[in-house]
Amino acid sequence: MPVDPTAVPPAPVPPSPSAVREGWWRRLARGGSWWWMPLLLSALFTLAVAVWLQRSDQRDLEEGQRQLISDSLSLERQISARVSEEQLRLDSLARGFDLEAAGGGGASLARVPGVRQGLQRLWQSVAWVDERTRLRAVWPEQADLGERPGLSAHLSAPLRDAQARPAGALVVRYAPAALLRQSVPWWLSREYEVRLVDAFGQMIGSFDSPSPQPGQESHRVSLEPALPGVWLELSTRHLHRPWWRSLPVVLMGGFMVLIALTSLLLRRQVREVVRTGDALRTEAAWRQAMEDSLTVGLRARDFDGRLVYVNRTFCDLVGYPQEVLVGLAPPFPYWPPDQIAESMSRHLRNLAGRAPREGYEARWRRADGRMVDVMVFEAPLVDARGRQIGWMGSILDITERKRLEERERRQTDAMAHQGRLTMLGEVASALAHQLNQPLTSITSYAAGVRRLLERGADAGGAGADPRVLGAMTRLGEQAAEAGRIVKRIREFLTRRTPQRETVALADVARRALGLMARDLQRQHVLLETVLDLPLPSVVADPVLVEQVVLNLVHNACDEMQAQPEAGRRLRVALSAAGPGFVRLDVEDSGPGLRGRRIEELVEPFYSTKPEGMGMGLAICRSIIEAHHGAFDAGASLLGGAAFSFTLPVAGGQGDDGEDQDR
Repeated sequence: MPVDPTAVPPAPVPPSPSAVREGWWRRLARGGSWWWMPLLLSALFTLAVAVWLQRSDQRDLEEGQRQLISDSLSLERQISARVSEEQLRLDSLARGFDLEAAGGGGASLARVPGVRQGLQRLWQSVAWVDERTRLRAVWPEQADLGERPGLSAHLSAPLRDAQARPAGALVVRYAPAALLRQSVPWWLSREYEVRLVDAFGQMIGSFDSPSPQPGQESHRVSLEPALPGVWLELSTRHLHRPWWRSLPVVLMGGFMVLIALTSLLLRRQVREVVRTGDALRTEAAWRQAMEDSLTVGLRARDFDGRLVYVNRTFCDLVGYPQEVLVGLAPPFPYWPPDQIAESMSRHLRNLAGRAPREGYEARWRRADGRMVDVMVFEAPLVDARGRQIGWMGSILDITERKRLEERERRQTDAMAHQGRLTMLGEVASALAHQLNQPLTSITSYAAGVRRLLERGADAGGAGADPRVLGAMTRLGEQAAEAGRIVKRIREFLTRRTPQRETVALADVARRALGLMARDLQRQHVLLETVLDLPLPSVVADPVLVEQVVLNLVHNACDEMQAQPEAGRRLRVALSAAGPGFVRLDVEDSGPGLRGRRIEELVEPFYSTKPEGMGMGLAICRSIIEAHHGAFDAGASLLGGAAFSFTLPVAGGQGDDGEDQDR
C-alpha cells in the first residue's frame, strides 16, 4: 500500500522512570562501572574524618581557652596576693619608720629594719620622699629614679612624724619581671608565656619572652587594684595549627591521592577485565553456537571417567538432558544393560589411552529404549597450560548409515533371490512341462483300468473289487489334482495372476487337512479344529491357499517329531481379524520359534531342516501377500509356534483393492 510522505510518524513512547532506573543499574552492573565505588567510599570516609578532626580541634581549642582563662585568673590571684603582701610589709615598715634615724641619707636608710629584707626579696630600691616631694634618702644610692617609666613598678606608703603629721612617703621600686619569676609556678611557665602589659599593650615585664608570637592563644586579666593600669597576659607556648594543617589531614590527603590513583588503575583493570569478559563471552557464545550446530556429539571425561561436558548433539543422541549427564560416572545410562561388561572394558581401555585412532563402533541405548549405532573417536583433552586433564570424544550417529548398508545388503540379497526365483521358475516350468505328460498318462491309465474293471463286471464276470475301483478313482483324482497344483505353482512362479474366486476358507482348510489325515495319524498328532464359525467367504485362489495350509501343517508336524507322542498337539482355527479380513491360525506344541522373528523365517533358502530348501515359508508369504493378506508368526498357547495369515473377505476392502489391481 502507498505511503503518505507527509504523514507524521507516531511519537515514541518514553520509558517509565522505573524502567530507566532499572536500565541504568543494569548498564552499570553489566558494563563494570562500579570501579568508582571505592573512591566514593574513601571520599566519604575522609570527609567524615575531616569533620571529626574539625570538631575535635574546635573542642580542644575551646578547652584550651577555658584552661587558659582559668590559669590566667589563678596567676592573677597569686600576683595580686604577692603585691598585697609587699604592700602590707611596706605599710608596716612605714608605720615604724624612724625619721630621725633615716635623716642621715641612704646609709641611714639602709639601717632601718625591714629595708634590707625587702631588697633581698623583691625591692630594687627604697626612697624617702618628704611632703614636698623632695627626695630625702634613697638606698641603694646608685639607683636611677629617672629611668624610663613602664619598666618598673612602685609601691608607696605614707609617713608621719611623732605628732602624726604627714612627713612624706616611702616609695619602693621593684621589677615586674622579678615579680613574675617569683610568682609564676614552674609548671605554668612550661605551658604559657607570661607578660605584664599596660593598657596600650606595651610590655612592662615578662617571664622569659619579650613579645607574643603570631598564632599563639592569649588572654589578659587586669591586676587592678593591686597594680593599677597593668594587665596580666598569658600566651600558649604551643602554636595552634588549624586542623586542616595537621598531620592526619596530610595523611588523609595522601591517602586520597593513593585511592584516586588506585581507582584509576582499578578502572583501567576493570575495563580490561570487562573487555576480556566480553571477548570471552562472545567466544563462548560462538563456540556454543558452533557446537550446537555440529552434527557430531562431543563429550569430555576426566581421568576418573566422569563426564564433565556434553554438547546438545550428544544429549539429543542419547536422549538425556545435559544436567543429568554432567557429573555421572560409569556405568552410564546409555550403555545397553546386556553389554555393561563389554562397555566397561572398552571404557577402561580408552582411559588407558589405548583407544584406536581410527575410532570404534558401539551400540548405545537411548532414554526411550531405541538402540543407536555410533562411531566414537577419542583424543586427549588438554588445558591452557598444555597438561592433559582427561579425554575428549567425538561421536557420530551411524544408525542411518548402518540401516542403508543393511538395506543395500538386503537389496543385493533380494536381487540374488530374484535371480534364484527366476531360475526356480524356469526349473518349475520345465518340471511342470515334464511332469504334465506322466501325470496325464497316470490319469489315462487309471481311467483305462477303471473302465476295464467296469466292463469285466458288465460282461458277467466276477464283480470288480469296490476297493480297487475306489483306489483307481482316487488315483485319477489325485493325479489330476497334482497336475492342477503343478500348473498353479508354475503360473505363480512365472508371476501370472492367481485365479481368484470366492471360497470358504474353512472348506479350503478341511480339504488340506483331509490330504494330511494319514500323515497326522501316522505321526500320532492330536488335531484340534475350530472351523465351524459363521465367517464370510474370502477371495482367493483355493489351490494356492490350500498349499499354504498344507505347508504350515507339514512344518508343524516336522517340528513336533522330537516331542513325546502324547504331547503332539495341532490346532487349526479360524477367526475374524478386524473389518474385512478372516484369519487362520496353525498352532503346535513344538519347541517354538526359539527367538527367531518372522523376517528371518521367511528369508529365501533359510531352513532349520537338514534336507530343507528354505523356500516353503517364503513362497507361503508371497502367496498371502499376493492375495492382499498378512503373514505372521508368534508364540502359541500350546507352548510351541503359531503361524497365521489373513485374507480379505468377499466384497470387502481387500476385494476392492484386488479389483482395482485387475
